[in-house]
Amino acid sequence: MNQQIDAVQKFGRDNFDATVKAFDVASTGTKAIAVETTDYAKKSFEQSAATFQKFLGVRSLDQAIEIQTDYVKSAYEGFVAQSTKVGELYAKLAQDSLAPFNALRSAAQSTFAPAKSTARAK
Repeated sequence: MNQQIDAVQKFGRDNFDATVKAFDVASTGTKAIAVETTDYAKKSFEQSAATFQKFLGVRSLDQAIEIQTDYVKSAYEGFVAQSTKVGELYAKLAQDSLAPFNALRSAAQSTFAPAKSTARAK
């Protein structure tokens, strides 16, 4: 009985430690996503400003269409690349945030499962 109480107390401490680790990983991952998003927004704004500057010097409709086509193509490709990158960052964030709890779950199963089956055998 005393061993079970000690096991539950250790599980509680380990759970707290896993929660702290998960919050630390989540904080780091969220910062990385925020930096990446900020960089993308800055690049996107700079690209839009440069395109606007090109439009100011347009002399023909064909030239305006070419500038607009290049801008849309570049913006679309950049958006797809950014979406993929941020999606990967979110997936890594989720995986890394859950890692401490997966280890805790494995430890809890190995600790408490034998005690459960022993109690049923009696």
